[in-house]
Amino acid sequence: MKKESVPQDKGNLSKSNMKELVYATDDNGNYTTALSTGWEPKTIALSNSIEEINERISEAKENVKNGIVSPIAYFMEASKMDLTILSDYVGMWKWRVKRHFKPAVFAGLSDKVLQKYANAFDIKLADLKNFKTD
Repeated sequence: MKKESVPQDKGNLSKSNMKELVYATDDNGNYTTALSTGWEPKTIALSNSIEEINERISEAKENVKNGIVSPIAYFMEASKMDLTILSDYVGMWKWRVKRHFKPAVFAGLSDKVLQKYANAFDIKLADLKNFKTD
């Protein structure tokens, strides 16, 4: 994209009076940097992604409230992780982490195991153990 064609659409960045650094080509065809206030398709895609993430967090919270899953599932979503990432953070197999999503299994976990999750979510152990959905 030519430097003078870099999008300057109204978006989240322009609302914050910020700009994004992007690469573009100058008049000689060499790569250079340019500042952009936003690009509408990118803004729409990011907004849709954030909306989907928030829906997944709400659904996980409701599932914890209804006793369908443990707080680990909620904090995984709230931390924008997936099963693979979480299992890497806590150093456990994915099947084992997924098993810890079960409320009955979660209730029997040791503080040592729960502390691994608390560290991964950057929360206190007590916040994980005493999670309230209110």
